[in-house]
Amino acid sequence: MRVAVLASGGKDSTYASWWAHMKGWSVEALITVKILGDDSMMFQLQNTEVAEYQAESMGTKWVQVISSGIENDEIDELESAIRNSEIGGIDALVVGALRSDYQKTRIERMCEKLGIISFCPMWHHDPKLHMNSLIEHGFDVRIISVSSEGLDESWLGEKITKESLERLTVLSEKYRFNLDGEGGEFETITLNAPHFRKPIHCEGEISWNGVRGTWNLTKILLSP
Repeated sequence: MRVAVLASGGKDSTYASWWAHMKGWSVEALITVKILGDDSMMFQLQNTEVAEYQAESMGTKWVQVISSGIENDEIDELESAIRNSEIGGIDALVVGALRSDYQKTRIERMCEKLGIISFCPMWHHDPKLHMNSLIEHGFDVRIISVSSEGLDESWLGEKITKESLERLTVLSEKYRFNLDGEGGEFETITLNAPHFRKPIHCEGEISWNGVRGTWNLTKILLSP
């Protein structure tokens, strides 16, 4: 099966691309939506350019879709880009949605219009099992934004390890946020994964306003 993966560069879309790889499917491209505005109901905002390096490490194409981020337009912009891209005929689109019915429903409707299948391999996975699976399988996941009570600037750039996941679990229970960040409490990028040929190295600068913050990448490169 020839598939494309909707890739933000974060942990869930990277896990989805690994899932497709493990199925033995041909991953024809990673498709990244670049939001020009300040908000999106569908897509990650920060540091999505890391997906270009993920695609290179996987040996596949990278397709960037520029979107306004306007609620009723962004899914149409993605559909148009897929229909008119150089990917060619794909059979399916694989996405990393966890529990967002809003996202999943719109992706499914778009795929139906395109005549392809939509796969959400982590749909309603247990958050603790999902986060532990990332660690156990060697995903190098870094937190790039925080916007929840209990998460301060010390988490920006933090690698998700067994130790940091234990701390994150305690905080998620205390402050009642989603352990996997599904509610937007934090966002991530992935610098290495089992199906990457080379790890990604990056440098960044912290931006913190006292309540929320981001780790903004200033340098990205593939390991030689």
